[in-house]
Amino acid sequence: MTRARTLQAAGLGSVETMKNWRSIALHAVAASAFIFLLQRYGLSASLDSSLLWALTFGGCAAGLAYMQSNR
Repeated sequence: MTRARTLQAAGLGSVETMKNWRSIALHAVAASAFIFLLQRYGLSASLDSSLLWALTFGGCAAGLAYMQSNR
């Protein structure tokens, strides 16, 4: 398969692109939920602190997943 055909197959709006965005979103949600539950119930942190850490870790996880999907 030529490079042009490969790029055409993985273009915008394709199924492969949607799978990448879905996996990035799921990775971010899973990381956020994990760190929220760990902070809130495992370490007995306050709600605002737990939410802030969940948002931070979710953003970092989304960034890492995005970088990995573009390799």
